[in-house]
Amino acid sequence: MKTSKKNPKYIFIVGGVMSSVGKGVTAASIGKILQSRGYNISNLKADMYVNLDAGTIRPAEHGEVFVGEDGVEADQDLGNYERFTNQTSTRDNYITTGQIYAEVIRRERNLEYGGEDVEVYPDIPKEIIRRIEACQKKNKSEVTIIEYGGTVGEYQLIPFLEATRMMKAKNPTDVLVVLVSYLPMPVLLGEQKSKPTQHAITDLYSVGLNPDFVICRSENPATLDIKKTISNVCSLSIERIISAPDIYSIYDVPVNFEKENLGATLLETMGLSNKKKGLTEWTNLANKIKKIKKEVRIGIVGKYFNLKSCKDTYISVIESINHSSWSLGYKANVVWLDSEEYEKKKQKLKELNFLDGIIVPGGFGNRGTEGMILVADYARRNKIPYFGLCLGMQILTIAYARNVLNLKKANSIELDPKTPYPVIATMEDQIEKIKNKDYGGSMRLGAYPAILKKGTIAEKAYSSSLKGKRASVISERHRHRYEVNNDYREVLEKAGLVFSGLSPDGQLCEIAELPQSKHPFFLGTQFHPEFKARPLKPHPLFTAFIKACLKNKKK
Repeated sequence: MKTSKKNPKYIFIVGGVMSSVGKGVTAASIGKILQSRGYNISNLKADMYVNLDAGTIRPAEHGEVFVGEDGVEADQDLGNYERFTNQTSTRDNYITTGQIYAEVIRRERNLEYGGEDVEVYPDIPKEIIRRIEACQKKNKSEVTIIEYGGTVGEYQLIPFLEATRMMKAKNPTDVLVVLVSYLPMPVLLGEQKSKPTQHAITDLYSVGLNPDFVICRSENPATLDIKKTISNVCSLSIERIISAPDIYSIYDVPVNFEKENLGATLLETMGLSNKKKGLTEWTNLANKIKKIKKEVRIGIVGKYFNLKSCKDTYISVIESINHSSWSLGYKANVVWLDSEEYEKKKQKLKELNFLDGIIVPGGFGNRGTEGMILVADYARRNKIPYFGLCLGMQILTIAYARNVLNLKKANSIELDPKTPYPVIATMEDQIEKIKNKDYGGSMRLGAYPAILKKGTIAEKAYSSSLKGKRASVISERHRHRYEVNNDYREVLEKAGLVFSGLSPDGQLCEIAELPQSKHPFFLGTQFHPEFKARPLKPHPLFTAFIKACLKNKKK
């Protein structure tokens, strides 16, 4: 039976037992599998936070803030959706509890409820459903995959689960619930335990839902006995109990799911025709990754290392490094370097000599930035490939002003409001916003074009991916309030710094670099190229950087 626009399908991904076990990768993988079989899909993330978006949450607390094409500041899972399905995320792909309540209150104030009293039930679940269906309609998706943050049993998830129950009650064959649950294996016992997953299933039952599939996350493949136990508990055929063990890379997940026949079983359950699989290119990449032995050593100099794993905080940067390294036959050995350590002991800078390249990623606030400036200058003087992203480009510019122009107190207005040499200044449209403490969702956000200067490292990098054509205009995603101060542009350029990417009106510096005759790769971008890197289509700037690192490695 073939689906139609009047009969879209919805797959809800919910977590059991504990969070951070792979719901996002599961949602992305299911999207990839269905997409590879010829279906038009869309992914949506629903976060339980009362925040309107992820933009005001600390990266060390929540993980990376992923920026969509239209400027939405969202959960990092949207990055996985884009990397797996090569689709573009916008506001329609991200829901928070805060957004839902804000919209319901706005409608109430505008008398859009016709004078009726507005209640948590049913009005909040109805608004959740409206947002989910709006995402489906905009993307014209045959299958929409919705991932819920958190786990079943949490109070804050109840309105979302109720929305799912309402949708399933109305069209039971069009809505599936996939439970992603962890199977612990106590070391002393040496066997997997399904009891926590059974309790998660019971929690679903308590809100009127039952899982249609159970994804069993564990260190090792789920045993047949475990599958049978879970199958009996939730009255599902054993084919719907899917093993999801730890694997070499997240890009193995769709391949492993297909080994469990997940794609065909999903389609059969939804009443969709089982089209020919087209996962060959993806499978080849997953297999290639495992065979790579040669390493390139990349240092990431940051400051969000304390509360949450570095991988979550800089996930798009890490994956961008991986994509480009794999394309060149290398695997990346990422070394985490705390910038504050260089402020305490400058002699530690010598450890940078053992790296093939250095990245200074994005960030906010002045903590650790003096250490980053020391790193940028050391990389310039010692010809170590340096790639600055957003804040990293500003750091590059400050370091250059201090050590080449001899403006010793040069800085950014953000980092030192009293600096006599503000080489990085507040953007004009941001001054009043900062004054009024209008912080949420008010930065320069989303995709903007830039004009590339011919013959530069940046222009050559982008052109290399166009098969003989020249890249003159690019579009990249931004998230910042500060820019290179135009009052210092001329003196910086006379001193040798090249602004190789400018906004179409020529007023905003998007890329700064040194010519290759002066340095193998000393380049920064005001935008975030990591948000557009894909495993099957690495970002050209990251690839150019890794190539420079490999040359440095040989030296």
